Parts: sequence; C-alpha cells; structure tokens
Amino acid sequence: MNEEILSIKTGDGDMETLVVSHDDGARPPVVIYMDAPGIREELFGFARRIAAEGYTVLLPDMYYRLGRLRFDMAKADDAVREEMFSAMRSLNNALVMSDTDDILTWMQQDPRIKQGPVGCIGYCMSGQYVVSAAGTYPDHFAASASLYGVGIVTDAPDTPHKLASAMKGELYLGFAETDEWVPDNVIPDLRSELDAHSVSYTLDIWPGTGHGFCFPEREAYVKGAAEQVWGKVFEMYKRKLC
Repeated sequence: MNEEILSIKTGDGDMETLVVSHDDGARPPVVIYMDAPGIREELFGFARRIAAEGYTVLLPDMYYRLGRLRFDMAKADDAVREEMFSAMRSLNNALVMSDTDDILTWMQQDPRIKQGPVGCIGYCMSGQYVVSAAGTYPDHFAASASLYGVGIVTDAPDTPHKLASAMKGELYLGFAETDEWVPDNVIPDLRSELDAHSVSYTLDIWPGTGHGFCFPEREAYVKGAAEQVWGKVFEMYKRKLC
C-alpha cells in the first residue's frame, strides 16, 4: 500500500489529508472523520487497516482552519484538554459538510478513487458528521458507520437525525453500554426517526463498554467488542461499496 499526505483545497484553505491507496488501480473510497483528539498515529493505523480490506482511505485533518493541531492525550493536562475541546467546538455540521463536498469533488479527479459509492466512518464527535454526510450527500454515501457518536440527536435545527428522510445508503451505529456523552433519549429518538423513513441500519449497544471502546490506546478499549465492530463495518462495506 502507498501513503501520501496531501492538501485538499476547500473554501477555507488547504485541508491536510492522509491518503492510503493501492498500487494496482482504483479502489472504492472510505473517509475517516476523526474524533476530538484529532490526527495521530492511532488514526493512521485505522486508515491502514481499512485500506488493507481493499479501499482507498482518506483521513482529513478537520481542524485545519486552526492550523496544524496535534494533541498527545497521554500527556495532556487541563490546558491541553481545554484546547482540544475548544477545537472540537470550532466545528459544526455546516463546516464539515462543506469540507465533505470538497472531498467528494477531489475524489472525482483522482485516479486512486474508484468512481461510485463512498463509505465513511467516524468516532465520538464525528458520529454527527457521519450521519449528516449520509443525509446531505445520499447519492454518494452508501455505507456510513458511527461509533459512540455524539451530537446525532439534538434540539438544534440542523440535528443530523432529521436528515433520515433523505438517506439512501446503509448505516451502522455502534454505541457503548455506558456513555455519559450520549443522553438517554438519543438511541430511542434515533431509532424512531430512522424507522419512520425506512432507513437501512444496524444499531448495536455493546455490553460492558464505555465511550472510546474502539481505540486501542484508551483505557476504555475493549478488544472483543472493537474487533466485532470492525467485522460488522467491513461486512457492510463489502456489500455496499464493492
């Protein structure tokens, strides 16, 4: 596999993006929407793992408007954590969907991308962006995965779950059994909206897990559940993207 860090032009500047691709031609694309700690080796590992299943993977730095931010959460103090949360709050659905539009445009011109359906995956803060992408660009995103996503169901006018009526692709939604970042109403309200519009989806609540259970470098990591999640996501990608 090949790895390249390049810039995708957006309306707000240059968005640094890791692209993991193959020597033997174009492959279906998958976009990784990063979690709050941002770009790091752990996410590079995720990109390589997805690419190894037969995809061209893009990992954009969603914090590019703020410069080149990198957080070492293993050594983070309160000031670093507040900087991270401030960066997270700088994003919203409109900005990320604008970036997504630029990513989709870039894909149309790159020979490493097989033209056709697109996949995506997002964790934590990016669960909302995965669901938004599925509803905002339904003719592109055929397979979208959110893991312990936050901000999916809100009282705001742009709440992602209300885009269910536009969705055409399939969703995988994996939640932790215990998650202080996901209010109790989120899962039932999300199910209700998806069911009302006959969206194709799988929603799992993984027993014995907490927020962050898919990340090997977190204390919350639960290998058994994390590996099963990978299996479900890859099965969906195989059906919908290949």
